[in-house]
Parts: sequence; C-alpha cells; structure tokens
Amino acid sequence: MKRGFYTIMSAQFFSSLADNALFVTAVELLRANGAPEWQRAALVPMFALFYVVLAPFVGAFADAMPKGRVMLISNGIKVVGCLMMLFGHHPLIAYAVIGLGAAAYSPAKYGILTELLPSSQLVKANGWIEGLTITSIILGVLVGGQLVGPFISQHLLALDFPYFDTGVDTPAEAAIAVLIVFYVIAAWFNLHIPLTGTALRPLREDPSKSLFGNLLSLLPDFWRCNKRLWSDKLGQISLSTTTLFWGASGNLRYIVLAWGGVALGYSTTQASALVGVVAIGTAVGAVLASMRMRLDNATRVIPMGVLMGVLVVGMIFIDHLWVAVPFLILLGGLGGFLVVPMNALLQHRGHNLMGSGRSIAVQNFNEQLAILAMGGLYSLSTKMGMSAFGAITVFGLIVAGTMMLIGYWHWSNCKKHPAEVEKLLGIARNDHH
Repeated sequence: MKRGFYTIMSAQFFSSLADNALFVTAVELLRANGAPEWQRAALVPMFALFYVVLAPFVGAFADAMPKGRVMLISNGIKVVGCLMMLFGHHPLIAYAVIGLGAAAYSPAKYGILTELLPSSQLVKANGWIEGLTITSIILGVLVGGQLVGPFISQHLLALDFPYFDTGVDTPAEAAIAVLIVFYVIAAWFNLHIPLTGTALRPLREDPSKSLFGNLLSLLPDFWRCNKRLWSDKLGQISLSTTTLFWGASGNLRYIVLAWGGVALGYSTTQASALVGVVAIGTAVGAVLASMRMRLDNATRVIPMGVLMGVLVVGMIFIDHLWVAVPFLILLGGLGGFLVVPMNALLQHRGHNLMGSGRSIAVQNFNEQLAILAMGGLYSLSTKMGMSAFGAITVFGLIVAGTMMLIGYWHWSNCKKHPAEVEKLLGIARNDHH
C-alpha cells in the first residue's frame, strides 16, 4: 500500500472511534434525562438524516477540493455537534449535526481510495479500512460505555479548573468532553493526508450562474448518477447489497443494546460490550474477505446475507451470555465477509461511471436512506408498543427476504445479459480499465 493510505486509516480510526463512543454516550444521556425509549431508538435515523438530505451535494463537495481538507472540515462539524450536546441542545438535534459531519466525511474517506490505489488493491484496501473501522467500533462502544460508567466518570467529574466553570456535571457530559479530543486527533491526521493529483471538479462549474444556482444544478446531476449506478448490471447488485447491509447493521447497534437490556438484564455500559462482540466478528470476516475474495467474484457472498437475516431472528431465543458471545461473533463475521467485496465492487463501478466522490455520495444516499427507513420503522414499532423481541423478528425477516430477492436479481442478470455481465467482470479484472 502507498504511504498515504496509512495516514487515511489513522484519521478514519480516531474519527470513527469518537462517532461510536458518542452513540453510546448519547443513549446514556437520553436515558439519564428520562427520555422515552423511542427517542433513544431515534438516534440512529437522526444520524442518517443529513446523509439523505445532502446526498446530492456532499459528493460534489468532496470532488471540489482535496479530500484531506474535506475530512478536516467534516471533523470540525462533528466537534460543533459535540459542543451543542454538551451545552444543552437536545441530544437528537446535536446528534443530527454530528451526522452532517459524517455525511460530508464519507465521500472523501472512501473516494480517496479509488484515487490513490489501482482496482486490484481495492478489495484489500476495503478489508483494511473496514477492519480498522470495525476495530474502532469495538473500542468506541467500549470506550463510550466505560466513560459513562461509574468508575471513570467519577474521576472525570472530579477534575477541577480554577476560575473556570466548565458546566460539565454528569457522566455523559464528561464523556462528550473527552471525545472532542479524539476528533481533534483525527483532524491532525487529516492535515497530513497527501494530494493524489486527481483533477478537481469545482462546485461552481458554470461561472454564469450564482453559487446557489450551481448547487441547484447538482440535483439533476445527482439523480443521473443515481440512475446510472442502479442501471449498471454489477453496480445495482452491489449497491442493493450494501444498502441493505448498512441499513441493517446501522440499526443493529441499538438493537443489540436493547436486546442486552431485555434478554440479559444489562445496563448501557454492559450492553455496549455486546456491540463490541459483534464488531469483533465483523472485523474477522472483513479480514478473511480481503485475503480470499477478488473483485470479480464479489457476488458469490450473497447467500451470507440471507443467513445473516436468519441469525438476527435467532437472537430472540438466546438468554445466556455463553451462547450469546459466539452467536454474535458469527453474526458479525457473516456481515464482514459480505460487505468488503461488495463495497469494493461498488466503489470500482462507481469510479468508472461517474467519479469517486459522486459515486460514494450515491452509495451513502441509498445506504443511509435504508438506515433512516429501518430505524424509523423500529422506533415507530417501539413507540406503538411492540416488544424488542417482536421488532427483532420483523427486522431479521426483512433482511433475509430482501437478500433472497437480490440473489434472484443477479441470477436473472446473468441469464438475460450474460455478455454485459462478463464484460463488466473483465473490467474488474484489469487495473488499466
């Protein structure tokens, strides 16, 4: 791998660690404030909100300037969201602002891979990035759980600054203050991400129009890009798979927290460790996929998505920790092995069709729309009185059934358009296309 790749990984690690620790912290903040259960479940769709709303613009924003600078600005927005949460704004609103920073960050984070590396290294690079991201998820949920726990929080709250009232009075507020430091560290790495030499595409492409007019012109451009990726015979399969995967796994973080409380009687701190267990399995699956899978056979992992949905339903029958741990590792492992080759294939097709920043923005729009829809469905069902076990069952059946439909879709493409599918696979095998 090129040297700049490791700088990108370091920046991603600290930013992702803070994101995931902040999720646990926000859950605890709402719980401590007496917020109803549906508000805690709503954290997931609120984080996804700006991914969907700003999707036509963040890809163009990522393509308009060096991607290291885009990542730096995005981490600054996340810090603003932390400060809002720290100083009295409603956690759901503040968490949406943090989601705004993440929405701007993602096209730059993944888009720079296709600029820096040849297609033959994309699966390996995605394996490293996903493995490191999942490691940061493990540490993030553990760090978040421990920061709001009684042992560490009492030491943080005991810190005193003479002549200055910080306004930090609760364990969750102390945790947020610490997490701002992680975003600052990520920003320092952003400053050292190298330039790739890829031609930039300015936001104001038509000088005769105002900046607002140029931004409005991005809307039809975004929908053309979206349509182009959904029309591609490999792009549509990889996009639908990753959309479902992230829609499911984005909500699985909260589902595992809720399930840990109901099935095992765990607190937020204890249940956060279970999210880490799932992430361990995902990291193992991601690493195995990066070692064993090639870009041109990525679609062979589709059956694992069906099994993943079935296993989610199986969670309702588990009430002992010694069964839950290997079960959650297996669940995470299937997800990791599924998403790495599919993500790499999607990046490859998107980069060939429209450019890295725009393709990642299209990917994020679809994936976060799935998170928003599935999270909204879960939150609504909880508000209407459905038990956690009932919601988990519905959730798992949706995943399994949709993955079966995706598998049939790919089989149909191979039967009806064999020449086109083979041509696209040939491009995936060749670094020079």
